Amino acid sequence: MANGTLYTYPDNWRAFKPLIAAQYSGAKIKVASSPPQFHFGQTNKTPDFLQKFPIGKVPAFQGDDGFCLFESNAIAHYLASEALRGSTKEAAAQVLQWVSFADSEIVPPASTWVFPTLGIMQYNKQATEHAKEEVRKVLSVLNEHLHTRTFLVGERLTLADITVVCSLLWLYKQVLEPSFRQSFLNTNRWFITCINQPQFKAVLGEVKLCEKMAQFDAKKFAELQPKKEATPKKEKAPKESKQPEKKEKKEKEEKPEAAQEEEMDECEAVLASEPKAKDPFAHLTKSTFVLDEFKRKYSNEDTLTVALPHFWEHFDREGYSIWFGEYRFPEELAMTFMSCNLITGMFQRLEKLRKNAFASVILFGTNNDSSISGIWIFRGQDLAFTLCEDWQIDYESYAWRKLDVDSDECKTMVKEYFAWEGEFKHVGKPFNQGKIFK
Repeated sequence: MANGTLYTYPDNWRAFKPLIAAQYSGAKIKVASSPPQFHFGQTNKTPDFLQKFPIGKVPAFQGDDGFCLFESNAIAHYLASEALRGSTKEAAAQVLQWVSFADSEIVPPASTWVFPTLGIMQYNKQATEHAKEEVRKVLSVLNEHLHTRTFLVGERLTLADITVVCSLLWLYKQVLEPSFRQSFLNTNRWFITCINQPQFKAVLGEVKLCEKMAQFDAKKFAELQPKKEATPKKEKAPKESKQPEKKEKKEKEEKPEAAQEEEMDECEAVLASEPKAKDPFAHLTKSTFVLDEFKRKYSNEDTLTVALPHFWEHFDREGYSIWFGEYRFPEELAMTFMSCNLITGMFQRLEKLRKNAFASVILFGTNNDSSISGIWIFRGQDLAFTLCEDWQIDYESYAWRKLDVDSDECKTMVKEYFAWEGEFKHVGKPFNQGKIFK
């Protein structure tokens, strides 16, 4: 039996998977999620931790025998019993199928929809509405599969059920209000059956299903952002000798904010407060082009008559560059909804790039005959992905070409990709749907 220590932060849904698996297998697991045993953002950056777990992410597992593992699915598999893994070769393959389904089909749209309601990601109406539709598709797939089944694989609960339930957990807790979930009776029945198993309850406690769909809270989002400017402002204050009382009042106001930031303990708020790495764009001089202003124009006003003219009128050719990216393996693209999730997944992993980039990525064609390409605007003259290791997961799957800003080709492609309409002569396939990174 595998016993050991699981390093994580409080209420990490990814850690729930191995912990529930351990409840079924009888593995004895110690959880290190708070000081002094484990301090997220500090302990996982130490040389000793990185020697055992090179990527420094959690959950991470160390067995009593010294065996180390990272990645929640691998840890859950290791801690699970044979019955949970699949009792036959076919069942084991089906378990792996649903584990992969959770990561590729559920997590990306769930994150896009739920994270803004937790205050850890900026709200984007277009992205959220699309995520809702993707979640509907996922729930429909599950609903159909569970029409004649109690569990996802075979007649008993497996790692497939554990993984998919954990991936759906925040959806059911935050946004899947009764009117939204009422069409998915089989999925709801299965989810409730699973979370009421003693092994699930031992880890999750009582799960309260969403009664009213949570919305984006701008105030909460602002509170969770790093207060980088607080110190510089306090240093400048002495120069304003005419208003000493305002300075004193400001200092008093800042203290409660700092205390509030320290008290945050929601699972994803912990991620938001993780020490930030050096800004990859810090070496660049300030640009005259205000990217956020263009994004507001693009989001709220007509693309062709307002946003596009604004873009070309204010675009800084020295401070920004325009790139064309095309997915290199179109022959691997199958169902269009899966191809769209491929784009969404990439966007999710580039979250920290949003302040310095904008993109319109389009899926062309139909099922089993599609392609993906897009126009990207980056701060600086280099391909931004190369500036940070965290941004390099997906970019090598694309062929990149820097466009001549003054060329007719560039102007035509920017117009077509921004507006999602045009001839798209370089593609040869009809427009299917698009996604915006902003």
